[in-house]
Amino acid sequence: MAGSAQPPTAAGDGGPDGGLLEGGGEAFADRSLSQGLSVLVGLALCVTMLGLGCAVELGQLGHQLRRPVGLLLALLGQFVAMPLLAFLLALIFALDEVAAVAVLLCGCCPGGNLSNLMSVLVDGDMNLSIIMTASSTLLALFLMPLCLWIYSRPWINTAVVQLLPLGAVSLTLGSTLLPIGLGVLIRYRYPRAADLLVKISLWSLLVTLVILFILTGTMLGPDLMAHIPASVYAIAVLMPLAGYALGYGLATVFKMPPHCRRTVSLETGCQNVQLCTAILKLTFPPELIGSMYMFPLLYALFQSAEAGLFVLVYKMYGRDSYKQDMLGEEEDTDISYKKLKEEEVADTSYGTVTTEEHNSIQMEPTQTAL
Repeated sequence: MAGSAQPPTAAGDGGPDGGLLEGGGEAFADRSLSQGLSVLVGLALCVTMLGLGCAVELGQLGHQLRRPVGLLLALLGQFVAMPLLAFLLALIFALDEVAAVAVLLCGCCPGGNLSNLMSVLVDGDMNLSIIMTASSTLLALFLMPLCLWIYSRPWINTAVVQLLPLGAVSLTLGSTLLPIGLGVLIRYRYPRAADLLVKISLWSLLVTLVILFILTGTMLGPDLMAHIPASVYAIAVLMPLAGYALGYGLATVFKMPPHCRRTVSLETGCQNVQLCTAILKLTFPPELIGSMYMFPLLYALFQSAEAGLFVLVYKMYGRDSYKQDMLGEEEDTDISYKKLKEEEVADTSYGTVTTEEHNSIQMEPTQTAL
């Protein structure tokens, strides 16, 4: 990392990122391809944020603001645990400045919509999931640039950090407020249309990632992935896995029930990779960021695969215990209901019927306390 204060002038010039730019910088500098990818990630981000707004109900939002557990968990998970985790991994694996910025940027991003879909599959708390995603997105407007500024100190004398466009990052984050606000309005006025848009946004997440992988893999050359260091691949595997574990531990500290622990776990490990991709693509010169544009896509691949394993393990081993817990709650409710009905019958009875002989029936008055 020493001696990398000189800005890179061209791909493969032996600049601070060396082979990173050699494998992808020139391809990313292609103007038409770069503009096409920028439009694609921009549209995908707008659709995702619109879907997030459509998932927010004002009544639940008001309840969470009165008891802001979800807001606090989003703050601790997305802007304390994950940025610190990204920072430590970048130091442990001795990443160069370009790779370190890409990893830090992904770690400082708010929660993504993938967590909402996965929370459904593990019988999580959907209200908590949506509130955590929405609140972390709003908090990112102020906290994401702050976290980037704090954790980029070890690489402060490098060109990529000196060019770190915190103003452009804030502008990109601010632009997401419009589709979120529009989505909230649609949910309030047209609930059925909002439900449809939520489904569309979830599918657009998957389709966009597939398209980006195809475009970058075929149009930018088959050797692009080979120029990403093995350490970056290792971080893309370890970071979401550690995020899931940190989230589960955080929810355990708050003594939350199991279904909420699963929700917080997924919310913490799943990052908004569309936002990370958009910031890398729209705010950094393509010849500077090079193949590190691919890191959020790699993170998305591994966070999806690991979340899928999470769901699979839960379906195989955890769902029976969840059903038993739910059944136990229903039995407790039935017992309480029966007891209540028996007490009501005892209180409202004004006499009992007794039979002494075969053909005689007598009424014995019963005194009731008034």
